Parts: sequence; structure tokens; C-alpha cells
Amino acid sequence: MKRRLAREIVVQSLYQMEMNDVKAEEAIEMLLEEAAQENESEVEIRDEAKLKAYVLDIVNGTFTNKEAIDHLLEEYLKGWQISRLSRVDSQILRQAVYEMVFHNDVPAKVAVNEAIELSKHFGTEESGKFVNGVLGKMIQDLDKLKEARTEAE
Repeated sequence: MKRRLAREIVVQSLYQMEMNDVKAEEAIEMLLEEAAQENESEVEIRDEAKLKAYVLDIVNGTFTNKEAIDHLLEEYLKGWQISRLSRVDSQILRQAVYEMVFHNDVPAKVAVNEAIELSKHFGTEESGKFVNGVLGKMIQDLDKLKEARTEAE
């Protein structure tokens, strides 16, 4: 399973959920079906069940913790509000914060790098720099953020 593809599907699923008010499973299923039909990049999806399970885990985790994630992001946006961001940038940031602070499955630097690449792919010309700036500040306080989250639980 390629995690880059999984993260792309996560971002698109979160976007679909927000825009069309659909459930995670429905958004993921639709995107996997679309990816299989179009497959412009000719990426071979070897283990669709594993991919779907991973994507569902990240989507559900991000969605479930959206309020806490947005609260964290507001502290690092400096002069911005999450509601003023493009929907794509906000979904990418949410996913990265979930992976960094709540999920602990990948190194934080990998989550940040992947978020930057996703923002370059899906966002505007400035999205990559913006995402890098926000997450770069956040990664400096990562231990403190994880500790605060653990204490809150």
C-alpha cells in the first residue's frame, strides 16, 4: 500500500464529507471506485482492503478529532482563522495534525513533508509554503502538544 495514495484519498474524502455531507465510508468508496476507473497515473492498487482500512482509520480519526485539531491549528495560524482557509488547505492541515499529534503512526517530519506535497498537488501556488509554515511552527512544540493531549484524555 502506498501511503501517498492513501493520503490523497484521505484529503479528498474529508473534502467530500465537508462539501457534500456524506459519511466517511461513502466518500472513500466513491473515491476508490473513481481511482480504479480513471487510474491516470497507472498506479496499481495491490491491496485495496488494506488501503481502504488505512484511509478509513485516518479519515475517521481526523473527523472525530476535528474540533481539537482546529483548536490546535488556530494557535498556529497567526492572523488567520481555519474558516478563512481554502477547504483543501484546511483538510490537508487537519490530516497532518491528526497524524502528528493523535495517530503517532509516522514520524512528524514525514507527515509534514507529505502535507506539503499534497498542498502543492491540490492547492494553490502558495499552499505549500503556507502549510510548511504552519506545520513547521507546530512541529517545534510537538512534544508539548502530545503531552497536553494525553493529559486531556
